[in-house]
Amino acid sequence: MEADELKLVEGCRKGDANARKQLYTQYAEQMLAVCYRYTGDMEDAHDVLHDGFIKIFTHFSFRGESSLKSWMYKVMSSQAVDFMRKKHTDVIMRMDGEELPDVVDIDEKAVAEEGRGIDEQTLMRMVAGLPEGCRMVFNLFVFEGKAHKEIAELLHIKPDTSKSQFRYAKSLLAIKIKQFIEHERER
Repeated sequence: MEADELKLVEGCRKGDANARKQLYTQYAEQMLAVCYRYTGDMEDAHDVLHDGFIKIFTHFSFRGESSLKSWMYKVMSSQAVDFMRKKHTDVIMRMDGEELPDVVDIDEKAVAEEGRGIDEQTLMRMVAGLPEGCRMVFNLFVFEGKAHKEIAELLHIKPDTSKSQFRYAKSLLAIKIKQFIEHERER
């Protein structure tokens, strides 16, 4: 850990208002992007960000086992999952019995290869635009590295539901990427 980061961490542990302000200023934008990716709604993302920073400042439990940014990322993603679970219990409850629509068969690997040039912000908007259940599973699987069994336990769904939601999310993203690429070519 760098000296500046160590000083920032120590200040936050002591409840120093300047250190907290600096931490917020330095990481808020990145953490808002994490929150938005889960919620798909900027107002909800701001609520999650606010609650996440309150949690960070009231229980500053960073132990240095990872980078400060990684630790904050985990706090924010956990806060976002809790928020979504509380706000959208009906969506999560429906996920287990949900019949997902058929999607057009797309060569996902070819689309992913073509989509490499798409900027990260555009891709994150695409992820945020996924249906709630798919978005949650996609984020947990891809960005958090959780297995379908862990996702199922976290969301109180079946592992097979997690797998089908993930497949559906990948297909929807492939369609969105393909449409974006075609739209860009037409310009």
